[in-house]
Amino acid sequence: MGEADNRTKAYEVDEHPFELRHEVKRLNARLDKIADSLEKSEFKDILENYTDPKKRIITNLMAGISRGLGLSLGTFVILGLLGYILSLFLDVPVIGEYLAEIKKYIDTNS
Repeated sequence: MGEADNRTKAYEVDEHPFELRHEVKRLNARLDKIADSLEKSEFKDILENYTDPKKRIITNLMAGISRGLGLSLGTFVILGLLGYILSLFLDVPVIGEYLAEIKKYIDTNS
């Protein structure tokens, strides 16, 4: 923040606010703020990523692999928990018989 303060001090002018120098000072300070914002947002890196096809392909490939792996693992965990919870209900009269048939079917086909 000290560098930005030095820049704004360099543009300070002790003259009438409607003079051209005052407007130039105000615009220079505004441009400095915009430049700082662009540096903080790493706009250059984002622009390079979208202009270089190899980087974009690698980025999209990795994102697709990550999504697919996450979806597969998430489905596995949810179905495993659901199966465990349903196995707790095997003693319930109506639901237990239905689940026991499903379990028998799965065991015979595995």
